[in-house]
Amino acid sequence: MSTHILILGGTAEARELAAVLGARPGVRVTTSLAGRVARPGAITGDVRVGGFGGADGLAGWLREQRVDALVDATHPFAESITANAARAATATGVPSVVLRRPGWRPGPGDRWHPVASLDAAARLLPQLGRRVFLTTGRLGLAAFARLTDLHFVVRSVEPPGPPMPSHTEVLLARGPFTVADESALLSAHRVDVLVTKDSGGQATAAKLTAARELGLPVVVVRRPPLPEGVTAVADVTGVLTRLGITPV
Repeated sequence: MSTHILILGGTAEARELAAVLGARPGVRVTTSLAGRVARPGAITGDVRVGGFGGADGLAGWLREQRVDALVDATHPFAESITANAARAATATGVPSVVLRRPGWRPGPGDRWHPVASLDAAARLLPQLGRRVFLTTGRLGLAAFARLTDLHFVVRSVEPPGPPMPSHTEVLLARGPFTVADESALLSAHRVDVLVTKDSGGQATAAKLTAARELGLPVVVVRRPPLPEGVTAVADVTGVLTRLGITPV
């Protein structure tokens, strides 16, 4: 019999884990995506798209599909999904692990302003600049919609929808981006403040280096805490160890 592992995906780490597990004999991998990106790219194993209907729906799916282990490899800010996964795993007794890449840490020369939420970032922005490079995702623009005196440059894989700030310039692009790319963007658009979530990882870190080199302030939205009693591992090897699978 094969071992069925469900990965709640949407991140590069989830894709990497699916490839590693899918190459092992006797392992069936299913990756679940929320469906917010129309073209997510190739993923090893089975792929399902869409929600489960909360913790109860996920628990039912785990039972129906005879899932042996659950890996939450969603974005560090997918707070509700992580909470539902923890409750579903507890309800079903399915072993689970959270895969989270480490967050960023400021270094010498960084002008970071940590905040607890997008709303807090919006309240702070007028004190820091007038032209904003906003990289918090297309679904979070509503928090900044009231800032009609600021100009926003928003980069997104897919076009964002309203509500959004009245002075918004949308750049459709998919990373990763180099430091040179980010420096050129910040200079061309005369950006004087950057807003980002603490997503972690190298794929989107170049903007932080570019901001440091240009001396720009950076508003960093802190990650939400993990559910009580839940701990995370930082990489694919940590997941394999937690699940008792010997790395190849």
